[in-house]
Amino acid sequence: MTAPNRASQHTASRHSASRHRVVLSVGSNLGDRLGTLQGCVHAIGGLPETDVLAISPVYETAPVGGPAQPDYLNAVLVVETGLAPRDLLAATQRIEADFGRTRAERFGPRTLDIDIISYDEEISDDPVLTLPHPARTSGPSSSRPGTTSTRRPPCPAAARSRPCWPGWPRPGPASGAGRT
Repeated sequence: MTAPNRASQHTASRHSASRHRVVLSVGSNLGDRLGTLQGCVHAIGGLPETDVLAISPVYETAPVGGPAQPDYLNAVLVVETGLAPRDLLAATQRIEADFGRTRAERFGPRTLDIDIISYDEEISDDPVLTLPHPARTSGPSSSRPGTTSTRRPPCPAAARSRPCWPGWPRPGPASGAGRT
């Protein structure tokens, strides 16, 4: 990953005391799945006080539960944000809605799904926002990269060594995406 410019370094250091490291899981199994994930990453990078630091390679998984439906394309993101957990949840739900997400059926197909996997080291059993995300520690989806308690998300090493999506630049302070 290239070094951020001086303005980005100044902005990051100015906010560092109130910024939080967050792992997000994004997935899509309807429509232009890859295009949706790319747009989602840009939208997340455009949130206030939020920078996308790393992106895993895209991987495909079969749906777990629910009706018969297409396979998902997924990625794991590491972001740094000044948003509080509930504010980040509301922002990611707005992004999902912007991409046509409906919540008609539990475990149903979706244009976009964004899960907050972890928010710093915060632990919460709040039914609105459980942290870490239940899929990280148990359940059938725990075999997905970055979702088990014993595996670290694949983002940082993958993002440092090569572009995650060929032909599409990684977001972050150096590439122009991120804080607006």
